[in-house]
Amino acid sequence: MKGASRRPEQVAETLRQVIAETLGREVRDPRVGFVTVTAVLVTNDLSHARVMVSVPGEEADKARALDGLQSAAGFLRTRAARALTTRGVPELHFELDKGLEHAARINELLAGIRREAQD
Repeated sequence: MKGASRRPEQVAETLRQVIAETLGREVRDPRVGFVTVTAVLVTNDLSHARVMVSVPGEEADKARALDGLQSAAGFLRTRAARALTTRGVPELHFELDKGLEHAARINELLAGIRREAQD
């Protein structure tokens, strides 16, 4: 049954597009600010979705943004329901994507090493 394995990926991509678009156009919560949806991971049974987000700023800004996103989850699920062909809409769980921060830190360290090597 090859078709079933693609379903979570398709739902994840649709959710990513709908959430990113809705955050940009319709969510007016000041806590959310400049949130970037980096990835969406959906469980095989399509009941839960981990929405990975990148938030600029300090830890307090990131915590506020996650609170704002969680309070907008119902609204975002309603918007997603219009775009999805599934019976139910996955429950949304927002998490900070540390990947971009981690990559930036590694680049910083490598640049420092290069500078030291040139001296």
